[in-house]
Amino acid sequence: MPTTQNGNVSVVVSFNGVATISFYHPAQNSLPANLLQQLTQSIDEVGARADVRVIILKSDGDRTFCAGASFDELLQIKDKETGARFFSGFASVINACRKSSKIIIARVQGKAVGGGVGLASAADYCLATQFAAVKLSELAIGIGPFVISPAVTRKIGLSAFSQLTIRAADFQTAQWARDNGLYNEVYDDIAALDLALDELSERLASYHPNALTGLKQILWEGTENWDELLKQRAATSGELVLSEFTQKALHQFLGGKR
Repeated sequence: MPTTQNGNVSVVVSFNGVATISFYHPAQNSLPANLLQQLTQSIDEVGARADVRVIILKSDGDRTFCAGASFDELLQIKDKETGARFFSGFASVINACRKSSKIIIARVQGKAVGGGVGLASAADYCLATQFAAVKLSELAIGIGPFVISPAVTRKIGLSAFSQLTIRAADFQTAQWARDNGLYNEVYDDIAALDLALDELSERLASYHPNALTGLKQILWEGTENWDELLKQRAATSGELVLSEFTQKALHQFLGGKR
């Protein structure tokens, strides 16, 4: 497992046309701006390769898939422009997944919080373990899941999205996520998850590439306005993060973790 303090993103392309994009950050796989940028770039570059048929999106470690935004970095935001630019990083990753011509499978081995739920929602198919509980904690720190909400709502519907958002302090189980459409399959452990993931990705990679591209287009019909929509949502989040309420909540959270 990588141990770099700033985290990293890596790409491995197998001989059978399956590309695996992995990200890691020592703070529970949270995503600072530099990793969001690297993820976007990797998805774009891999998606443009003729030898790639399927993309797997995963994180390293076994406890947390993704803890969402980097709280340390959120505290460094001092103006609306910087805030909008930071949250646009999540918008860019979601839009990269949306516009990629390749089918993207998310491997969710552990908990997904905030932006991590957004990443899972941006995939075309999602495999998880029973330990992959989900939570949208944004309201608890004075912001909202505005940037990721179109992707999440598209997968689980408005009612389930409302439950996740309003119950901001509560985790919902992986089974709840499966029942509501976020996860397509849930496995007992990582070993079973990876076995199923290998089998599915290899089978998909054997299908006609034009058929896969056509399916991708169908899956994302009606989202053509997301470039502008998510940009607007990022600006809203970027403004809220400057509030006294949010700054105090972030300091309290980080103080309790240290």
